[in-house]
Amino acid sequence: MNDFVICTDSASDIKKETLESWGVHSVSLTFRFNGEDKVYYNDEVDVLDFYNKMRAGGVAKTAAVNPGEFSAMFEPILSAGSDLLYLGFSSGLSTTYNSARIAAETLSAKYPERKIITVDTLAASAGEGLLVRLAVNKKNDGASVEETADYVKAMIPKLCHWFTVDDLVYLQRGGRISAASAFFGNALGIKPVLHVDDEGHLVNVSKVRGRRSAINMLADKYDELADDREGGIVYISHADCMRDVEQLANIIKQKHGASVEIVTDVGPVIGAHSGPGTLALFFVGKNK
Repeated sequence: MNDFVICTDSASDIKKETLESWGVHSVSLTFRFNGEDKVYYNDEVDVLDFYNKMRAGGVAKTAAVNPGEFSAMFEPILSAGSDLLYLGFSSGLSTTYNSARIAAETLSAKYPERKIITVDTLAASAGEGLLVRLAVNKKNDGASVEETADYVKAMIPKLCHWFTVDDLVYLQRGGRISAASAFFGNALGIKPVLHVDDEGHLVNVSKVRGRRSAINMLADKYDELADDREGGIVYISHADCMRDVEQLANIIKQKHGASVEIVTDVGPVIGAHSGPGTLALFFVGKNK
């Protein structure tokens, strides 16, 4: 009943060694920087070097995983006699999930006796990673693959992603703001606070003056929305801004006694679009 394997992708920004310790299989997204294609796992790529190159003007481009790569990960699991649950990068941000769905449909015909379930987490970075962790916990409690998938689906509308960026030029490159807004916003020290909505898209919620105000607003969102402010799971992702991570974690700790369970790098796949200085907070809320 419990013989199934959980799979995800590297957009979860959870270290490969951590996923392996959870018994989770993962496939890698890729990125291109200065004409060179690279596979991304944040324990295989020098993330600090990546962000230093971005600060120097480098532009990275990312690529989704194709169905063949998913088939290569899925098939050994199925042929060994295990069922499979894939929790994937938001379809609102990438075609990666759709590739996994195509691979699953193809393999279902080949392995009709196996259960293959794919779930669009509508999440990114350590928000996706937090859902993976919740699924692992549920599986370890003895849940079946169907029960675990249903549990994750029920948690998705409660998974809060709140983040801020340091330089608006990266949002401009992604078409989320105009060049004029980026120029004047940076000049005035405007810091947007964004979240991921119910469809898995990035949404600009508000703007504040200064980095400290943005950090305080992330903490305020935790205070406002967290379902269990004292004992809930809290993850933070960052793009080379560890001092800001410490400030945010300290505010949450001092105010609610909650500790951040995982701090992870925002990897190149997400960071290519949000830039160095991205700071993101993830937790289970009453709603998004």
